[in-house]
Amino acid sequence: MFDIGVVGGGFLGMTLALRLRQEGHTVTLYEAAPSPGGLADSQKIGGYTWDRFYHVILLSDQNLLALLSELGLEKEVEWGTTRTGFYTGGRLHSLSTSLEFLLFRPLNLLQKLRLGATILRASRIQDWEALEEIPVTDWLRRWSGDRVFETIWLPLLRSKLGENYRLASAAFIWATISRMYAARRTGLKREMFGYVRGGYANVLSRFEDRLREEGVDLRFQAPALEVRQREEGATVRTKTGGAVGHDRVVLTLPTNRISSLVPQLTPEEKERLEGVVYQGVICLSLLLREPLGGYYVTNITDDGLPFTGVIEMTALVDPAYFGGCHLVYLPRYLTQSDPAWHRDDTEIEEEFLGGLESMYPAFSRDDVVSTKMARAREVQAISTLGYSRTVMPGLETSLSKVLIVNSAQIAAGTLNLNETVGLAERQADALIEKFKAQMARREDGKRESI
Repeated sequence: MFDIGVVGGGFLGMTLALRLRQEGHTVTLYEAAPSPGGLADSQKIGGYTWDRFYHVILLSDQNLLALLSELGLEKEVEWGTTRTGFYTGGRLHSLSTSLEFLLFRPLNLLQKLRLGATILRASRIQDWEALEEIPVTDWLRRWSGDRVFETIWLPLLRSKLGENYRLASAAFIWATISRMYAARRTGLKREMFGYVRGGYANVLSRFEDRLREEGVDLRFQAPALEVRQREEGATVRTKTGGAVGHDRVVLTLPTNRISSLVPQLTPEEKERLEGVVYQGVICLSLLLREPLGGYYVTNITDDGLPFTGVIEMTALVDPAYFGGCHLVYLPRYLTQSDPAWHRDDTEIEEEFLGGLESMYPAFSRDDVVSTKMARAREVQAISTLGYSRTVMPGLETSLSKVLIVNSAQIAAGTLNLNETVGLAERQADALIEKFKAQMARREDGKRESI
C-alpha cells in the first residue's frame, strides 16, 4: 500500500482521505485552517454556532445523503418546504406556487410560458457537453426571449457570476436548473430542503472523529508551502513541519494555488491551471430579532442593491437553534478583480444594512442582534466555453506522483456539497484503481530484480 498525502481538508479532501484509508493506504491530511471543512466550516454569531456560508440538502442529493448515513447522521436530517421570493420593480413577490407564478405581474402570460418552457427544457437535457459550446446569454435569449432574459435571467446571472456571466457557457444554467428542479416534490411542486441538526459543525465533528478512528493523520494549521516530486515519491513542505515524504500526493486546492505550489509543473500545465476562472463571495450573516420576508431565498432582479440575494436560513431551520432569533445571509458574488475585496468589512456591512432598509420597510437596525462577515476568494470555477475540453484540470499531472482532485473538475454541475462528495467518490475510485496497477508493477519489478 502507498503512503499518501492529501493537501486540503475541505469536504473533498476529507472524503478522499476516508476512501483511500479504507482501502488500506496510509493517509496524511494537511489543512491550513485550525479545523476541517473549508467552505462548509462553521462560525459563531451571537453566541450560536452555524454554517459560515449557507447550505441546504435536496432530496436528490444522494451522494451527500449516503455519506451522512455512513457517519450515522441520517436521523438528524430535518426536512421542510420553503418559499421563494423575487424582488423586482421595488416590490417583493412570492413565486412559490404555480398560481403565484401565473399572477407574477412583471411578465405577461406568453413570457411566463416561455420561462417555464426554458426551465422544463433545461431539466430534460442529457447532452450537457454540447451546451459548453454555447454562451449562456445566447441560449437563454433563444429559448426565453429578450424580455424574460432582461427581466429575470440577466439579473440572476449577474447575482451569481458578476461580470463573469459574459464568459459562462449554457452548461452553467443547465446545471443550476437541473439541481433546483430536482428539489421540487412531484405533485406538490414545492421546494423540499433539508439540514442537519446543529448545522455542518455537527457533520464535520462526526467526520473528523471518523477519520481519526480510521487512522488518518490529521494535520491542522499546516498550510502547504511547496510540493515537489522526488525519485521515490513526493514531499509536502509545510509552514510548521518541514518537508514530509509520501509515495503520492493528491492536491485538492484551487487550481491557481496548485500552479504556484508545485514549481515542477510544466509552463503549459500552469497556464491551463491559471486559466480557470473562479467566482468569489463576500457574505454578511445577521442574527435578527424579527424575520424579513419569510422566504428561504429572495432573488433580486433590481439594480442598485449591494448584495445579490437574501437567504433567510430560519425560514427552514428552527429559530430555536438561535434562541428564537432569525439567521439571514446576504451574499455578494464577485469576480476576482472586483474592488470590493479591498474594502473594509465595516463599510460593506453599513452598505448591506442600508440595502435591507430599502427592501424591507419594517426592518430596523434595532432588530440586529449580531453580525459576521465571511469572505472566500475561490468558491466556484466558472463553466466557460469549452470548459471540460480546454480548461478543466485532469486527475494526472506531468509529475507521476503528484495528482489533482479539486472542485474545478466538476464540469456538469454546480458547486455544492453533494457534487463535491460525488466528485470525491468518483476520483477516489479512479485513484484506487490507478494505485493498484502501480503497486502491481512495483511488485513485478521487485520479483524481476531478484
